[in-house]
Amino acid sequence: MALIVLAADKGAPGVTTAATALGAVWPRPVLLAECDPAGGDLAYRLPAADGGVLNPGRGLLTLGAMARRGLQPDQIHEHTQKIVGGLDVLAGLTHGEQAAGLTWLWGPLGRALAAMPHADVLADCGRLGGHPETAELAAEAAMVVLFTRASLDHVAHLRERLQVMPRDPQIGVVVIADPRQYRTTIDEVRRIVTATGREVAFVSGLAHDPKGAELLRGQWGGRLDRSLLIRTARELAGRLASQVRAPEPAA
Repeated sequence: MALIVLAADKGAPGVTTAATALGAVWPRPVLLAECDPAGGDLAYRLPAADGGVLNPGRGLLTLGAMARRGLQPDQIHEHTQKIVGGLDVLAGLTHGEQAAGLTWLWGPLGRALAAMPHADVLADCGRLGGHPETAELAAEAAMVVLFTRASLDHVAHLRERLQVMPRDPQIGVVVIADPRQYRTTIDEVRRIVTATGREVAFVSGLAHDPKGAELLRGQWGGRLDRSLLIRTARELAGRLASQVRAPEPAA
């Protein structure tokens, strides 16, 4: 179906939280793939579907070991796990040193994720630039979504990143915005992005909601569903899913 890369240029604006929230409300079958070469923390952050803990040794690392013999899309689910709420996740590396032996993986992984037939894939790639090899994965995406805070340094880095991004795939920008100034903040960043002259598919927002993020770590229910994080994630997920809508089957 569609591969969507989620990433940032500067610091930690909340890409993993955003990716998890989007996966929770995605309108089609979806896989959340943790593809940050610096290492991820989904296995430690989110409980498994049975209430236990995820296995940090099962995921991208075991997939990489198998992929030396070739990687097909239907093999990916052999290495996924379910978190509370039923979301399928491909847990990432546990530390950056593991990436040193997997520099060859990102292109084949991107092609396999993009070709998965029954689910969209949200690939959390962390921070761009620090690991140039992830550009091979991003090149296979239907869209790259760049997350930013509204602070001067984050927006300055976003502006510079937009200038060096390739023309394909299409790019979207999401502002992690204070709910008290939500629309105003998004409009300000949209004006800055427009001034770069770089064409982007959209500039949208996601609420900065620490309480919602804590609920996302384990309490999937009414309180979480009413949180600003999930309400804005649902709006963003609908927009993204329609932007990369899977092609209709031939008649």
